[in-house]
Amino acid sequence: MSTTRSGGVSVGVYASLNLGLHVGDAAESVAENRRRLRAQLNLHQEVRWLRQVHSSQVVNLSGDVITGPADGAVTRSPGEVCAIMTADCLPVLFCERTGRTVAAAHAGWRGLAAGVLEATVAAMQTPAGDILAWLGPAIGAQAYEVGDEVRTALVRAQADAEQAFEPARPGKWMCDLYLIASQRLRRVGVHRIYGGGFCTYTDRERFFSYRRDGECGRMATLIWLVS
Repeated sequence: MSTTRSGGVSVGVYASLNLGLHVGDAAESVAENRRRLRAQLNLHQEVRWLRQVHSSQVVNLSGDVITGPADGAVTRSPGEVCAIMTADCLPVLFCERTGRTVAAAHAGWRGLAAGVLEATVAAMQTPAGDILAWLGPAIGAQAYEVGDEVRTALVRAQADAEQAFEPARPGKWMCDLYLIASQRLRRVGVHRIYGGGFCTYTDRERFFSYRRDGECGRMATLIWLVS
């Protein structure tokens, strides 16, 4: 599931359910927002938030001690929550068909180029054909303008990513993160892909957007196993 920007106590540009401690919001407001999230979802454990850096690093919450940055998490332990924070980047949730393993990945353009989705699928240690993926709220193709360097990096990593770019103006392209993510997932054998169709940039009422607002809060996309 994904949170929206509503339902918290933060004010100003962080109004109101900002879950990020690193964006300049008051720490006590973020703590209360996180408490409300746990209560609403009936979570009995603290969420182990990742220090996201647009990498392909994936941690196993069932066994790893998180000591460094990571942009993906996997677990087989009930109650352990895989959580990704975003405000335009693409959050992707994964579930093994029989419900024994779940995972989450933070997939902005740098993470996609680095292979974070492929790394997360590999970390699940289950046949890719048994995995379901859900694409959460991200900036839509109609709003995400990028430069030549972004297009070059993504097409170099995956040739068919060319299909995800439309020319906007000289040196600039409109980029479809949802399409690139779907292409990459299918290449590693994940074909049951759901979600997509959101746009954090244009839906101001529901979503934070860094590209739109600069200083802003962060939403969370979460998945966990229940016992």
